[in-house]
Amino acid sequence: MIINTEQIISMTEANQNFSKAVKIVDKNKKAIVMKNNKPRYIIIDFNDNNFLELSDDEKILIISNRILNRHINAFKELAK
Repeated sequence: MIINTEQIISMTEANQNFSKAVKIVDKNKKAIVMKNNKPRYIIIDFNDNNFLELSDDEKILIISNRILNRHINAFKELAK
């Protein structure tokens, strides 16, 4: 994931000044919230999120593929 430095806000700053996080989202479509110097959360504009436009079946397919890929070795072992 490529992160624009203008989209970054720390967890502390987001907690203390959420309006700043919202302004970042308004300007850049999303804000990346950093926790312990690592990207942890994404705040997005609800109206600009393409994921919300997917059907429930498409969402389930995406999530199931992620689970399968993450735990492929366990599934292979169970298939024996």
